[in-house]
Amino acid sequence: MKLTLWCQIYRKSFLFILELTKLARPIHIYDKVFAKYYGDLVLARTRTCKQGTYEKSFQTRDVFTLWGILQLLRRYPGKVPDLDLMFDCVDWPVIKASDYQGPHAPKPPPLFRYCGDDQTLDIVFPDWSYWGWYETQVETNIKPWEKLLAELNEGNKRVRWMDREPYAYWKGNPHVAEKRMELLKCNVSEKHDWNARVYPQDWVKESQEGYKQSSLASQCIHRYKIYIEGSAWSVSEKYILACDSVTLMVTPNYYDFFTRSLMPVQHYWPINIEDKCRSIEFAVDWCNGHKKKAQEIGRKASSFIQNDLKMDFVYDYMFHLLSEYSKLLRYKPTVPPNAVELCSEMMACPAEGLVKKFMLDSMVMGPSDVNPCSMPPAFEPFALKQFLDRKLYSIKQVEKWEQKYRDVVQDQRS
Repeated sequence: MKLTLWCQIYRKSFLFILELTKLARPIHIYDKVFAKYYGDLVLARTRTCKQGTYEKSFQTRDVFTLWGILQLLRRYPGKVPDLDLMFDCVDWPVIKASDYQGPHAPKPPPLFRYCGDDQTLDIVFPDWSYWGWYETQVETNIKPWEKLLAELNEGNKRVRWMDREPYAYWKGNPHVAEKRMELLKCNVSEKHDWNARVYPQDWVKESQEGYKQSSLASQCIHRYKIYIEGSAWSVSEKYILACDSVTLMVTPNYYDFFTRSLMPVQHYWPINIEDKCRSIEFAVDWCNGHKKKAQEIGRKASSFIQNDLKMDFVYDYMFHLLSEYSKLLRYKPTVPPNAVELCSEMMACPAEGLVKKFMLDSMVMGPSDVNPCSMPPAFEPFALKQFLDRKLYSIKQVEKWEQKYRDVVQDQRS
């Protein structure tokens, strides 16, 4: 069993963690956070939960997700409503929409996680890496988003777009998904150059060498960067989009809380997952032949990340999501008698090493001077259809260009 988390928010700024059943962890959010964990479905650590038969959450996902909720409470004290929620720290969404269709179907259970897909109903929440990504075994060294975003912005200025390497670049862990292993075949070889430069990431080696080759801000030296999912969505997406490079996005199955706003050929270039190497080759050739348009795509993506995905708006998304969710509760949440109270100081003070550093770097130092942003009205059905049709049209247009390109190449070889 993997970790679920149940959170309760109360009217101060603490998180309470409590042990519920074998199947899930509640987090009570009462402007205090109470939570408890069981295996990979949990969000906070308590002494009691260590005695169960369940696994701890993968890496430090639970720690920094709880930390992020606490920072929301510090930013908007007294404004986040009381609520209970269940949080799953595993990648894959599990609440299948097909199980809750029809006049006699049960109501879908509200389960929070980091990503979703078109077949599921899980509630998508910002992932742990916005507050830092530390992994104890290989010491993954990803700084909190606010600090890293500033570094990426500076990194973009080091090499002019026209002077960057005119190839598609990817570096990551290929062993988490078959499609990533397939991507390695697109690397340059003696037989063919697919316009791609693909490198496996060895975090153990990187940690031993002081992360000299893994600084994200120093990787903005290619005109094109490949985004490909791992076992589910990948936190690397925002880092890639922020680089001023054209993001070559291999057909994704999953989305996180912001990616559905992205438009093909405006924020990224779509890559056919069924024919990755040839699709990447065409994308690079097309963009190198249309440098002005390609540079515009890269800049629009970076502008979206720098302006629309800054931490102010991440917290505002969290605030509005939890506020709207709380309206669905049909009871008044109360703090369970065996709940463990958690606050920022209780998490940060005993922390050590990079965990402590990332917590201090991402800590909200006081209440916000401004209220959360106002939510725009929801899409009307027709407007939503238009938006989705635009996305589909753009992808189909690229597919037509790609097929025409292949026909020309085939004629030349005949």
